[in-house]
Amino acid sequence: MQYARAIAFAAMAGITVITATGCAVARNQETLGSYVDDAGITTSIKAKYADDKTVATTSISVETLNGTVQLSGFAKSQAEKNRAEQIARETKNVRSVRNDIVVRP
Repeated sequence: MQYARAIAFAAMAGITVITATGCAVARNQETLGSYVDDAGITTSIKAKYADDKTVATTSISVETLNGTVQLSGFAKSQAEKNRAEQIARETKNVRSVRNDIVVRP
């Protein structure tokens, strides 16, 4: 029974990855390899936000396409907005950062 459950889980995980990567790749926005790299960049930035006490992880959205990071959402101060951008810029493989975070006290 556990073997069948493990196979079902693996199949669902595979379908999810193929579906998620297929959208970006099918639209000719990026290759599968770039998509995986972009996902790694996004994950790395979000992890750094979680470790940083000045950046509210839940209020800032991070998206990456071909090494370009798009930041959006809301910050409580200009300092938080600036720190979020700094963390993104210092992350490995980031080519550029678009900071569209709105400061809203």
